[in-house]
Amino acid sequence: MSQDQAPLPFIYQFGAGAIAGVSEILTMYPLDVVKTRVQLQTGTAVGPDAYNGMVDCFQKIVRNEGFSRLYRGITAPIMMEAPKRATKFAANDAWGKFYRKAFGIDKMNQSLSILTGATAGATESFIVVPFELVKIRLQDKASAGKYNGMMDVIGKTIKNEGILAMYNGLESTMWRHVLWNAGYFGCIFQVRELLPKASTKKSQITNDLISGSIGGTVGTILNTPMDVVKSRIQNSPKVRGAVPKYNWAWGACATVMKEEGFSALYKGFLPKVLRLGPGGGILLVVFTGVMDFFRTMREKQ
Repeated sequence: MSQDQAPLPFIYQFGAGAIAGVSEILTMYPLDVVKTRVQLQTGTAVGPDAYNGMVDCFQKIVRNEGFSRLYRGITAPIMMEAPKRATKFAANDAWGKFYRKAFGIDKMNQSLSILTGATAGATESFIVVPFELVKIRLQDKASAGKYNGMMDVIGKTIKNEGILAMYNGLESTMWRHVLWNAGYFGCIFQVRELLPKASTKKSQITNDLISGSIGGTVGTILNTPMDVVKSRIQNSPKVRGAVPKYNWAWGACATVMKEEGFSALYKGFLPKVLRLGPGGGILLVVFTGVMDFFRTMREKQ
């Protein structure tokens, strides 16, 4: 991701993206569980399992279900992170080359960074949907007694709903990743241009933390409504002959707004932004650091 260095071959970007993704998820995963619980809660939720916000949700999960529940469903994201993050960065680089050639532009600018990020997000979404579906169904408390783990979710979903059900929520996932990646990579480019040029390793890490965190925050502001409806679409089993309440992304947004108000489209925003803001910085720092390590290795060969 260093703007002044030539990109390494795909295999190196894949490895760096995988390491960055796993590092981020091991650090920030409990916030993702809390975010999902809050997003799946409808306006009619009452009783001990009704959550008043991020802290209340966190406390109730630990008190009523145990601390380990904050890591329930992590197997699917861990398996997803390598191809997901690797695809994010590798696709962003590949699409950047494509667009620069298509438009006859030598260097990236902010507009191209946004377009490239959005296209990379659409590419990434095809990989992550099945993993996201498994994760959502394992994180939901109502599903806790239905599934024994990742493979059980896959088996029961395919058996009861058909193999295509593993791609429930593809459209909303695509919108989610298009919006997040456009905001993330677009902001990284602009913030890096505004920050003093890094002259040391420490200043490079600082710049990456700042630009990545701002990019992650802006991406989260843009894509949270799509994340809310994606969670609900993927947590709604397909019933033959019945039309799901939450089906297509924009229609689901309208349903949520009508029944719960506009603010419901930002349910889970606080844990999400606390994860993906700093998480975006962690991603960029680890990715850049691993890529620099790979460059040093290649130069010594």
